Amino acid sequence: MNIIYAAEKPSIASLLSEYVQRPVSAEEIRVIENPNETGSFFVGFDLERYVVSPSGRVYADTLRLARSEPAGC
Repeated sequence: MNIIYAAEKPSIASLLSEYVQRPVSAEEIRVIENPNETGSFFVGFDLERYVVSPSGRVYADTLRLARSEPAGC
């Protein structure tokens, strides 16, 4: 684990606790750097995935599936 993530996990857990309105410990989350935005992280908690922005904003990361249509439609 990168030292940056270890230092950030308690802070991220605190922000996520406020967002989900229940206690979340640093040990319960998985943190991955968001390659699309410097200072942003993807956070896995339970079966959900969240994003923490550089400003500390937390929001749910919604999965968008591309719907494929059969050929000729």
